[in-house]
Amino acid sequence: MFHLSNTFSEMMFTDLIPMIEKEYRVAPGRDNRAMAGLSMGGMQTFTTGLQNLDKFAYLGGFSGNCNGFSGSFDPKTSCFGAFADAASFNQKVKVLFLSTGSVEGPRVKAFSDALTQAGIHNVYFESPGTAHEWLTWRRALADFAPRLFR
Repeated sequence: MFHLSNTFSEMMFTDLIPMIEKEYRVAPGRDNRAMAGLSMGGMQTFTTGLQNLDKFAYLGGFSGNCNGFSGSFDPKTSCFGAFADAASFNQKVKVLFLSTGSVEGPRVKAFSDALTQAGIHNVYFESPGTAHEWLTWRRALADFAPRLFR
């Protein structure tokens, strides 16, 4: 499994989130915080978010997930063990959003199906006729954004 540096996550918690909560009219706290990314940014979203469920209530991966999903999934160990306790995860995370373009292949759908089978609530969105491209991600954002902060 590919591991990203924790530098990005550390910067988010020490610099970015405090600056946003100071400079903008946002409600603080995990219930008012979402993180999403496209492609490798989606993987970074899951790398950061799944290891910090006390800080995020909404997570979205647009053509990205926590380990490139190779087809083998163990909720106890995959993705930092974040899915080991489905009931606890489902209580903490209000929206776990997974999306892909229909031309990208079956990996994101297979990951969503594995999560569902493990009892993990998730939203799967597939952009028809698109690949690893901006139109896929624009459509995903249009579906994801209205689900936030409800």
